[in-house]
Amino acid sequence: MKTRLSESLGIEFPIFAFSHCRDVVAAVTNAGGFGVLGALAFTPEQLEIELDWIDAHVTGRPYGVDVVMPASYAGSGDLPPDASNAEMASILDGLIPARHRAYVEEVLDRYGVPPLPPDEDVHRLLGWTHEGARPLVEVALEHPIKLLANALGPPPPDVVQQAHEHGVVVAALVGSVSQAESQVRNGVDIIVASGYEAGGHTGEITSMVLVPDVVDAVAPVPVLAAGGIGDGRQVAAALALGAEGVWCGSIWLTTTESDMSPKLVSKLLSAGSRDTARSRALTGKPARQLRTAWTEAWEAPESPGTLPMPLQYMLTAGAQRRIARSDVEELQGIPVGQIVSRMNAVKPARQVVFEMVEGFAGAAERLAELLET
Repeated sequence: MKTRLSESLGIEFPIFAFSHCRDVVAAVTNAGGFGVLGALAFTPEQLEIELDWIDAHVTGRPYGVDVVMPASYAGSGDLPPDASNAEMASILDGLIPARHRAYVEEVLDRYGVPPLPPDEDVHRLLGWTHEGARPLVEVALEHPIKLLANALGPPPPDVVQQAHEHGVVVAALVGSVSQAESQVRNGVDIIVASGYEAGGHTGEITSMVLVPDVVDAVAPVPVLAAGGIGDGRQVAAALALGAEGVWCGSIWLTTTESDMSPKLVSKLLSAGSRDTARSRALTGKPARQLRTAWTEAWEAPESPGTLPMPLQYMLTAGAQRRIARSDVEELQGIPVGQIVSRMNAVKPARQVVFEMVEGFAGAAERLAELLET
């Protein structure tokens, strides 16, 4: 199951695991894949702790870090170039309408969601801006990572150069051919073609169409396929389409190592593909997630409508923390792809990796038999 990309990165299997959970990242890396830690949810200080832990548990095996540096976002023109994260948060906070704040409270009150403890801090901006993500990049490059990925838009040229100076390859997620071509022009080394089926931020083109189109458009730049991939047959399909590996996120949410709450894991295990929604309710950009009373509330006639990134996240970050701490199951959700229909049992991440490899081998053998007939 070697590809040009897996050989260049020194990994056994071209299976890339995106996760916000360090335990998943380490488990997949140690199983022969390539773990990628989503850094968005961390402050620079927290990211330092997470990466120190991963370094200690992967014993030199390669892994990566994913940041969010959006190409554009609301209020970016109002920010002073030397503004601190706190100053940026204050300026952007002033752009959130009072009607939207009131609506959040209306929804939470409707379901009896209690407030947070007065001493609990909520980081409402985090890395949703170029300025906010740069300190995360600095921390990441101080560790022996092998890959830096950007989830939204082309990373700034100086960030690409900085990564290359550290011997780190740069990957970027795209949902169209034009985005892929733009990323390559910016010096990105690996393109992750993320189809409509994917969890989190995703475009409108399905993986089966998107992957070969992107492969042809950016060759010889390697492409990873993302969206709707959770077993070996789908890995085989991705490689058959010209991808040099797969980028998976949702499938790790129900692994033994995942830090999901038992209530959320239960919802994921029982969900089908039609139980997801592509909604702006979390971040202001279309992101596939579990369909919940929260996503439905933002589609309701009385909704004031979602705000652009990063204002929607800033508006709802505290609400999401309150929902997570509550027992209100109707509101509890998480970004997840349509592959949720195949997430039917809790398994160790290592087992998921090996089942993908075995499934790929079985699919390859069936195809070889067809060639012989």
